[in-house]
Amino acid sequence: MGHNHTHGSNKKVLAISFALITGYMMFEAIGGFLTNSLALLSDAGHMLSDSISLLVALIAFTLAEKNATHHKTFGYKRFEILAAMINGVALILIALYIIYEAIERFSNPPKVATTGMLIISIIGLVVNLLVAWIMLSGGDTKNNLNIKGAFLHVISDMLGSVGAILAAILIIFFGWGWADPLASVIVAILVLRSGYKVSKDSIHILMEGTPQNIDVTDIILTIEETEGIQGIHDLHIWSITSGLNALSCHAVVDDQLTITESEAILRRLEQKLDQKGITHVTIQMETATHDHEKTILCQVKNKQTHEHHHH
Repeated sequence: MGHNHTHGSNKKVLAISFALITGYMMFEAIGGFLTNSLALLSDAGHMLSDSISLLVALIAFTLAEKNATHHKTFGYKRFEILAAMINGVALILIALYIIYEAIERFSNPPKVATTGMLIISIIGLVVNLLVAWIMLSGGDTKNNLNIKGAFLHVISDMLGSVGAILAAILIIFFGWGWADPLASVIVAILVLRSGYKVSKDSIHILMEGTPQNIDVTDIILTIEETEGIQGIHDLHIWSITSGLNALSCHAVVDDQLTITESEAILRRLEQKLDQKGITHVTIQMETATHDHEKTILCQVKNKQTHEHHHH
């Protein structure tokens, strides 16, 4: 239920942000042409990538709402992570392009209508601050990778606006043409760092890595200390999407247990694991006589010895 609620508010936040960013991007592009400002035009290009990333994120949330099918038993929830991955890579490419453009501009600073550039940059900063505030107050920028990716895009844009404002002021008062490319490089480094982080987190989830908020040792102890459990093996913990962690394992129980007792143990385990951030739990109960190589974390060696192994 909590997942659905944040999902709905995340989607609404993205829709509002997309409308604001796209509107301003068009305004900035026109302003860039009118003031002959390459800084504004490249920032509008940056905003265009923001706009696209917000649209991709919005599509991802919409797809994630689709029900599971026989072909996709988890539904389309993973698409959110793919969207975050696209965002991260886009941020890295944008940063590299900004650096490339800046190198050219250091040696040959263009003539700019600085007053127009200053005014449009200030408006840009206000729009970005508004969008960032909407995302922070209504969206899950901490735990949802998709929202986090879009939010980092907006933050890097905000820094871009600050850079353009400072550059315009330095050019107006001191005639320092190099201030513009310098501001671009500083922003590009910050953008590169954000892109790397989002990409790294996305790859970790796509590789079915252990969720960052989960301590595997603690989970093993929690299960093994549960009354009625003699031991566990074939443990897997992974994320399906942001905020939706899953666990599967085989649990060894006494062969004297009744079905009702086994189910009571399962319910207790589900409650304990839910409190630790794991909402999707699959535990296969088996007795000690069950022939299996007892490794807590599964080592798949060959098909014959792990015929019954499943995720």
